[in-house]
Amino acid sequence: MPALEVNKDLQKERSKCTFDREEFAAWWAGGEDKLQEKRSRENFFALHPDFHDKVPLHFVSHQKLYEETIRKATLIFSEAKLLLQEQGKYDTKNYVHFLDSLLGTGLIREGNPLRIHFVMFIPAIIGHADSEQQERWLEKALNCNIIGTYAQTELGHGTYLRGLETTATFDESTDEIVINSPTLSSFKWWPGALAQTVNYCIVMAQLYSRGKCHGIHPFLVQVRDESTHMPLPGLEIGDIGDKLGYKGVNNGYLGFTNFRIPRTSMMMKNARLLRDGTYVKPASSVLAYGTMVFVRVVIVREMAQYLAKAATIAVRYSCVRRQSLINPDQPEVQVIDHLTQQNKLLPQIAKAVALKLTAENLWRMYERMRQDSDVGSLERLPELHAVACCLKAISSADAAVGIEVCRLACGGHGYLSSANFMNLYSVAAAASTYEGENTVLLLQTSRYLIKAWNNALQGQSLTPTISYLGEYAGKMKKRFPWSDSTPVIISAFRSVVGNRLSQAWEHIEQRKASGYSLEEASNMTGLELVRVAEIHGRWFVLQSSYELIENTCRTASPELSRVLQELCKLLVYHEALKLVGDLLRFTTMSERDLVRLQEKYEMSLAAVRPESIGIVDSFDYPDFILGSALGAHDGNVYERLFEEAMKSPLNQEPVNKTFAMYLKPLMKSNLCHQKPISAEIRERNRSGSARERKSNLQTSAGLESGRTS
Repeated sequence: MPALEVNKDLQKERSKCTFDREEFAAWWAGGEDKLQEKRSRENFFALHPDFHDKVPLHFVSHQKLYEETIRKATLIFSEAKLLLQEQGKYDTKNYVHFLDSLLGTGLIREGNPLRIHFVMFIPAIIGHADSEQQERWLEKALNCNIIGTYAQTELGHGTYLRGLETTATFDESTDEIVINSPTLSSFKWWPGALAQTVNYCIVMAQLYSRGKCHGIHPFLVQVRDESTHMPLPGLEIGDIGDKLGYKGVNNGYLGFTNFRIPRTSMMMKNARLLRDGTYVKPASSVLAYGTMVFVRVVIVREMAQYLAKAATIAVRYSCVRRQSLINPDQPEVQVIDHLTQQNKLLPQIAKAVALKLTAENLWRMYERMRQDSDVGSLERLPELHAVACCLKAISSADAAVGIEVCRLACGGHGYLSSANFMNLYSVAAAASTYEGENTVLLLQTSRYLIKAWNNALQGQSLTPTISYLGEYAGKMKKRFPWSDSTPVIISAFRSVVGNRLSQAWEHIEQRKASGYSLEEASNMTGLELVRVAEIHGRWFVLQSSYELIENTCRTASPELSRVLQELCKLLVYHEALKLVGDLLRFTTMSERDLVRLQEKYEMSLAAVRPESIGIVDSFDYPDFILGSALGAHDGNVYERLFEEAMKSPLNQEPVNKTFAMYLKPLMKSNLCHQKPISAEIRERNRSGSARERKSNLQTSAGLESGRTS
């Protein structure tokens, strides 16, 4: 499409912005250097002709889509190397960092089938392989001499790892481990890139030696020949079929029949299996979940980006689209002028910012934990696991809901594939179940909270993210003193968690006293436990974003500081209004306070409204990455929608072959009539006229008879 002038409504909106968008963009990117680096690589790939589809991939077959994503994925790897070499920056560390920055950006909207190699396969080698094994495998993986995935989920089991059925039995006579899929439900099912892409994978299986099961352990398994890529004997491997989203990721299945690997292919950084079959336990059982913790940290970061993209599309469209009257004497208004539209979209902007800041906080926790674990300290690992569980659940659920809110806010046009809400929603919706189903993850967090509550009752110290529980454990319950300042409202969330957790603990104890086991009592209290874990996670999001925004404001311009603080207030008010029942129950909030909270929320909407375009522009997603006809930077929505429609293969010919094959015979078949319809209509008209004459004669005779009487 030739360059078009920027939509006048969008230009007018941008003129309202009171802060420096470049300052915001640099803050969002993590610094000026990172912003320029991001723009450089995006511009490089945006201008690369091999990354532009003449026919959008949502029009092509499942097989063709996969083949195109593989082509693009391998091209990213090779072009990234060339680009770094041209810049004189090529080495392994820079290359891996550069790929990490590329693989999650949206260069391949349908999902990159090679991404899991860097996001899970390589981290699993680092996290689970000992130094000798890393020397054997890591360089090959970094060089992509071998390409791998992470095979954990099975057809019959996912989040419940202890229920996995794949077996890995040590054969002392050959010093080998024999892997089997004893049932259909034990087939590995869902691992990304497993179907046709990878030749190695990390397999999670139940380890048996000397007749005893030692639980789930990771094994590095070759599944395809390195030269021919043919599946190895003893394996059943293939594609699981089409999905709601991530259509290019090539998810697969894998079944084992007496498949043998060397004993040394068991990853032994944490647990070890000796030559005589002796099993050496890991220092902590939680170490086996290290890769999943890492991935959950990454998921929170990605959910913020997906939601920010959806908000960008919807806000831009809402500034261009005009619909309905507010003042009868004025023209139709921009949709964004309706308070109801602001209520839909502006909290999504605030939520995206908050999730992004929370992800940064979570990443710092992960880095500290990783450094501690390298020197043998594992004290903070259970805390990180609990936080990552609930934040993964909250971020993926909120992103999926928020993206759908943005789509609905765009009316019918949001339903088009060219709007790109479909891809954004599908990846967020998928995250609600992969790497742990959300409800199960919240229950895992709640178990950690209950354990911490027991510790607090015994006067033990608590880790930083839950230290506030000590304010409530074993103490007389008092209603938290309410005020509508941002830090006080955030603290009120802690009060709700403390009180709800106290009640849940009491209900578990009561049920145990009635004869139920701990597991049964916990199941019967499950609704309370899930809710308290969620509120704890929401408190963590609000607290993280508040603290990091306040830190930013110490060095940022007054204009940017004001906007960031307003976004924080908007989200805090929005979350508080959703929690109002608990706040009325556990704080001193009155009905008047509730009315005031609603008023302050609406005032915050009004304050963010003129800045909204400036904020989403500062997210700095180029059109190439955003991929939306509704959300283009120039705001020429209708021209872009029409251009995208013209790319449909059905519009490349005036008459499709189905007319001659099916429609024309149908139109000639006279389905409901043996006679030509025109002849039948004439006959009906003639018979109708005869009946009408007969009826008139009968009526006249009746009237005449009445007169005679």
